[in-house]
Amino acid sequence: MTDAPGTNRIGRIMALDVGSKRIGVAVTDPLGITAQGLDTIQRQNKRRDLEALRSVLTKYDVREIVVGLPLRLSGDEGTQSEKMRRFADDLHARFGLTIHLWDERWTSTEANRLLRETDLSIRKRGQAVDRIAAILILQSWMEAHPTR
Repeated sequence: MTDAPGTNRIGRIMALDVGSKRIGVAVTDPLGITAQGLDTIQRQNKRRDLEALRSVLTKYDVREIVVGLPLRLSGDEGTQSEKMRRFADDLHARFGLTIHLWDERWTSTEANRLLRETDLSIRKRGQAVDRIAAILILQSWMEAHPTR
């Protein structure tokens, strides 16, 4: 089923900032206007990571997923980009949702900058950076795709 241009489908969009230890998660609000950070997922293994993501997909009625694509500063892809492409393929195969890869080059840097301006301890900042990065990925994607 295809939607007419400019119409919003039911369901939210989720963004992921996938690292080796944690997955930062953000979802749109029900109207698709803002990005909201969710609890960060502590990575364990592929099966448990996907189970945790399934729980979020179901709870928030997610219809599309945006995965941060780590590019080199030049814009070229490297080893990490290939890992994210495989992760995105796994998500699509497991959940059957549309997966978008989105440039995440500056999101962690920006997240760290924003968190330095808060009163959070260094430990708490470390825990929040993945969530903030996921929010920034989702906001950037939403700005580039305003009719979704």
